Amino acid sequence: MATGRESADRKQIVHVIDDDAAVLGSVRFLLSIEGFEAKTYTSAEEFLEAVGPSDTGIVVTDVRLPGLNGVELIEGLKKRGLNLPVIVITAYADVALAVSAMKQGAIDLLEKPFDPAALILTIRQALEGVSEKGESVATTQAVRRSLSSLSAREKGVLEELIKGKTNKAIAAELGISQRTVEVHRANIMKKTEAGSLSALVRMALIAEKDSLNGSP
Repeated sequence: MATGRESADRKQIVHVIDDDAAVLGSVRFLLSIEGFEAKTYTSAEEFLEAVGPSDTGIVVTDVRLPGLNGVELIEGLKKRGLNLPVIVITAYADVALAVSAMKQGAIDLLEKPFDPAALILTIRQALEGVSEKGESVATTQAVRRSLSSLSAREKGVLEELIKGKTNKAIAAELGISQRTVEVHRANIMKKTEAGSLSALVRMALIAEKDSLNGSP
């Protein structure tokens, strides 16, 4: 049995999944200098084959992978009963996968190119159980206030965005130009002070849950 000192000294594990060897190398180096133990994999299948019930740590995965994508990876973890927190890395074009990942339970979302400091902060918060997913009454009320500042058109754009649609698809759905969608999206980010796509998605999902629960 490990002593308290041994437990404290044991490095926390971060499982990193990406099909880009250069990304894996740079993230592994970053994690090592920050005091983590990085285990790297080039596919979701490789990771799911290697991980077991006794494994601990946190998963950092690209949402778009060859074979199983990041969303399917999260589903695979659930099927195996493995409760490992997942942070998803996404490109701007992968809104649909990013939204699906958040709905499946990803604890956070970082957009490429991400700030190394932001990645480390997100990992530390996740390992400490301090994620932004809390949906307290205060959180829900704050989300309501933020979203109430949006115009009807901006709310329409947000609804389509959370369905996972691209700017081009939203423009076609609403009968407006893609440039107009981009302007509305920028206004939504400014008015809600979301700061990132992950924060905006999280806010919208909280509001959606609040609505389904019958709140006025």
